[in-house]
Amino acid sequence: MSRIVTLDEFILHNENLQTSSTGKLTKVLRDIGVAAKIVNREVNKAGLVNILGIEGSSNSSGDMVQKLDIFSNEKMIACLSNSGEVAAIVSEENEELIHLPKVKTIKPTYLVAMDPLDGSSNIDVNVSVGTIFGIYQITDPEADITDKSFLQKGCEVIAGGYVLYGTSTMLVYTTGNGVNGFTLDPSIGEFCLSHPNIKIPSRGNYYSVNQGYYLKFDVEMRRYIDYCNDLNLRLRYIGSMVSDVHRMLFQGGIFLYPNTRKYPHGKLRLLYECIPMSMVVEQAGGKAINCQLERILDISPINIHQRATIVIGSPDMVDEMENFVKRYSLSEIT
Repeated sequence: MSRIVTLDEFILHNENLQTSSTGKLTKVLRDIGVAAKIVNREVNKAGLVNILGIEGSSNSSGDMVQKLDIFSNEKMIACLSNSGEVAAIVSEENEELIHLPKVKTIKPTYLVAMDPLDGSSNIDVNVSVGTIFGIYQITDPEADITDKSFLQKGCEVIAGGYVLYGTSTMLVYTTGNGVNGFTLDPSIGEFCLSHPNIKIPSRGNYYSVNQGYYLKFDVEMRRYIDYCNDLNLRLRYIGSMVSDVHRMLFQGGIFLYPNTRKYPHGKLRLLYECIPMSMVVEQAGGKAINCQLERILDISPINIHQRATIVIGSPDMVDEMENFVKRYSLSEIT
């Protein structure tokens, strides 16, 4: 029987392997792990307490805010305030960035962008939801932290990952040196290494897209979906990016969230959904582009709640979709 390796132990071990490591990022990742345990507890008992359903307001993206959204957001902010290493947070649930209080004499090093509860429309029907996070470095320690501080390319992200609250709860993250997955053992209250060095298959038997919007997609996207149907690929769409991409990461496939007439620039948020998930998938050997065939991690965000299209998953399948765009697009693709 192999020895159990906890998330804290794994993070500390990898920190010790880096001669230039200061331990600051370790503290942030551990804070996220603690927050995930708290959110997991509430997600699992959501049906037993009065935190289900619509809260009544809308978030910065215009979506209705769920009660559990607010709880998750508050707990993530509270936990990320503990170490003093995070100066500010951008969240889907807040229109403005959130400045965190200083902790003693610690000078913050990082910024965190997050979607505290991805797929929250699934809450009331007991379907998997998740948390997405991206950790950015403060580029100018002497400057005031503003929205502009977060507008860094995805290739400059220090760490990215997600937590999946499902039949089991998993935390998957990367610091740019491979992807590792940890499953929460409720008997000891610890995330334990369960999926080391994750590698996405080069292709798979699944495609994931909200096919109900088929007629609202551009012609090249419709042609590609037809192609997937011709190959008898299985359509799987949960409505939570974390859940859908998690399947692709382990079983192979492709996840598509293209533009529609209602959302001509896409619906998912670049900074705290597309970029962190793209970092994870690329580190696992996959690919992530937008519908204009730009690599997600090369895009420079222009505002903290910027929307984007995304095509992400197994590299061979993303390449095929790219060929369909080049062949059928009505607009010129450079």
